[in-house]
Amino acid sequence: MPEYILALDQGTTSSRAILFDRQGQPVASAGHPIRQIYPQSGWVEHDPQEIWESQLASAREVLEAAGARASQVAAIGITNQRETTILWDRQTGEPLANAIVWQCRRTAPLCQELKERGLEPSFRQKTGLVIDPYFSGTKVAWMLDNIPGARARAERGDLLFGTVDCWLLYKLTGGRVHATDYTNASRTLMFNISRLAWDEEALSELAVPSSLLPTVLPSCGVFGQAEPSLLGAALPIAGIAGDQQAALFGQACFQVGMGKNTYGTGCFVLMNVGHDSLPLGSSLVTTIAWGLGQGVEYALEGSIFIAGAAVQWLRDGLGLIATAAESEALAASVPSSDGVYVVPAFVGLGAPHWDPRARGTIVGITRGTTRAHLVRATLEAIAFQTRDVIETMESECALTLPELRVDGGAVANDLLMQIQADILGREVVRPAVTETTALGAAYLAGLAVGCWQGQDELTGKWRVDRRFQPQMDASQRDELYQGWKRAVERAKGWASE
Repeated sequence: MPEYILALDQGTTSSRAILFDRQGQPVASAGHPIRQIYPQSGWVEHDPQEIWESQLASAREVLEAAGARASQVAAIGITNQRETTILWDRQTGEPLANAIVWQCRRTAPLCQELKERGLEPSFRQKTGLVIDPYFSGTKVAWMLDNIPGARARAERGDLLFGTVDCWLLYKLTGGRVHATDYTNASRTLMFNISRLAWDEEALSELAVPSSLLPTVLPSCGVFGQAEPSLLGAALPIAGIAGDQQAALFGQACFQVGMGKNTYGTGCFVLMNVGHDSLPLGSSLVTTIAWGLGQGVEYALEGSIFIAGAAVQWLRDGLGLIATAAESEALAASVPSSDGVYVVPAFVGLGAPHWDPRARGTIVGITRGTTRAHLVRATLEAIAFQTRDVIETMESECALTLPELRVDGGAVANDLLMQIQADILGREVVRPAVTETTALGAAYLAGLAVGCWQGQDELTGKWRVDRRFQPQMDASQRDELYQGWKRAVERAKGWASE
C-alpha cells in the first residue's frame, strides 16, 4: 500500500499542498500566494489560471520536498475555498473571466430583488441557505448577464460552471471530469440539500441553465484519475470537501453536537447535527457536512466573513504591525482594549446578522488609545464574532457545544485562543495537527482507497496540543460582550443608499 496521501488545499489567499502519512501526520508542505484582485469597491476576484498553476506547482514541490515519488501516493484529496465561482468554455477549458470570490458583494442588488419577491423562505427551505451575495448562485447569474455573449453560449450548452474544487478536478483530469461533491454543491444556492439534487425552481429563479452544472458525487470516493504527466502517475482523486466541512472532518467531529471553528481569512463555526437537516432559524445556515457512501450528514454553520483578514488589514492597510505574528505580543502589552471595539465588517456582516451593507467601524477611541489597544480590540473582535455565532447556534438547535475545537493559521496565537476561551466562557481545544482542513481532505481520500478503515480509526488519531480554560470573571465577560453588541449596531446598514 502506498504510504502517503496528497492533500491539495486551495484557499482564498494561497494554494497549498500537504503530504500526510498513514498516521495522519504532515510530512511536508508547499504553497504559493495568489493575487487578490479588487476591480472596484466591494468586488473581489481571482485569476482561475493562477489558481490552477499555483496549485499544481505546490503539488509538485511538496513531492520534491518530501523526496517522494508519485507511486508512493495512494490518492489525492481536494479541499477548497467555497462559493468562489468560475465559468469556462466546455471545448477549450478556457475561463471566461476572473473567478468571483466568495467575499465579493457585487450581487447585493440581485439578492435584494430576490428577497423583495418573497423568495427567501423557499430558497432557505430547499438549499439551507439565506439569499446573500456570499453564495455562488447569484454570482453565476451575474456572470451570465454581464460577460458579453455568456448567456447565449450557456444556453447553447457551450459553458461549464464550477466552484474551485470542480475547476481543479477538471484540470487535473485533463478535462475528462466535470463534477463536484455534496459539500460544495450545498453552498451554491442551487442545490436541494434534502433531495440531493440540483433544484429546478432555484435554477429558474436565478435563470441559470442546468447544462452548466457539474455532476454531484459523495465527498469520499474516486472522482477520476489525474493525468500522469502532471505529477508522474495516474493518481486517483478520491476525496473532495469544501474547506470548512473538511476541517470538521479533520477535527473528528463525528458525533452530533461536536463543533469546530476555523480561524482563517474568515471564521467558520460548524456543528455536526447528524443525518437529518434541522428546521431553519433566521440567522444560520444548514449545510451538508459530508457525504459518505449513499448518505449525507448535515452541519449548522455560522460564517464570519472577516477574521484573519482583519489582522492582515492592521499590517497592510494601517501599518500598525510588521507581521501577523507581531499582533500577539503587541496586544499582550496592554491589559485590555480600554473600551475600544473594532467591528471588521469590511465586506458586510455574515452570520448571525446577514447585513451586506454593514461596514467596518471603530468605536470607543480616546486620546489615550494606542496601536496596542487597536490590535487587541481586533483580536477580541474575532472572539466576539465567534460568540455571536455559537450563542445563536445553541439557541436554534437546542444543543450545547461542550468544547470548541479550533484550527487554522491564527490558532498559533495563544493570546487569541485565551481571549476566545474568556469571551465564550468555555474550553477552547487546539489539536496537535492544526492543518485540519487539508487533513480532512486527506482522510476522505484515504478512506476511499482503503488507507483507513473507518471514522473510529480516525477518531483515535486526533490528539490535543493545548486546552485553554476561561479565566475571566463572568460579569466582566458579559459587560464586554454587551459593549460589542452596541458597536455592531453602529456598523449595520452604513452603506445604505
